[in-house]
Amino acid sequence: MSSTRNIHDRRLADAWATLKASSDSGLPLEPDANRLAFADPEFLLRRETRGIRFQLELLKPDLEQQAHGIENTIVVFGSARLRDSETSAGMVKAAEASGDEAVIRRARALARNAHYYEKAQAFGRIVAEYSAGKEPRDMLFVCTGGGPGIMEAANRGADEAGGISVGLSIALPMEEAANTYVTPALSFKFHYFALRKMHFMMRAKALVAFPGGFGTLDELFEVITLVQTRKARQVPIVLFGSDYWKRLINFELLVEEGVISPADLDLFQFADEPEAAWDAIKSFYRL
Repeated sequence: MSSTRNIHDRRLADAWATLKASSDSGLPLEPDANRLAFADPEFLLRRETRGIRFQLELLKPDLEQQAHGIENTIVVFGSARLRDSETSAGMVKAAEASGDEAVIRRARALARNAHYYEKAQAFGRIVAEYSAGKEPRDMLFVCTGGGPGIMEAANRGADEAGGISVGLSIALPMEEAANTYVTPALSFKFHYFALRKMHFMMRAKALVAFPGGFGTLDELFEVITLVQTRKARQVPIVLFGSDYWKRLINFELLVEEGVISPADLDLFQFADEPEAAWDAIKSFYRL
């Protein structure tokens, strides 16, 4: 009499088991034509397999976020160089001790903007507190670039409120390790900027851009362009720190010169307090 079988049993051999069996049998790890293709880093890193690497960078964070119930995110961008007030004060003190005027000016400028760190931290806390106790489909999760500065602040606020948050970091020569406030299981590292940007948008229900440099501007205008051209659905885009943004970019000039439409100025709004940024999102979705 034949035994019954589970309909959910796998029909194909498990790849991890195959790889482990190869290792246990003492097969060499150096480049070898006999090595399993998916266990051959030299093969996977060839120019011809770049498309496969694109797919992997798209799929891995997507599956992991699905597994943790991450459906809707609030993306927070901002400078990696801004620190909290206490750290900034220490940087000023160290700069002044050096006697280097250029270093002192830079440290004082960063300290002057340290309040943005605290406000990003408060905003992250607000998002996490809103989501506490809600069904997964109604929850909103902070998502940042995973680095220091403003990114750390937003992840930190969410963590302090008992929430989980996502970090999408990028492998760069000068980049630090992901900040310690990102939920470890949701801390992803990317090689390709394009795939990282796609993941920012895939679950984004809103974007809050704090003061930042080239990276922040790149990410901000990528999102504005996608929404303007209807390649992405409209979401609240909040420029946090109206004085900073209005001094940095003359948006009205773009209208005056005819390179954007007056209606394009409605694609984003300004906020100067965490509660105001949150109110803009709440109003958009009638939360």
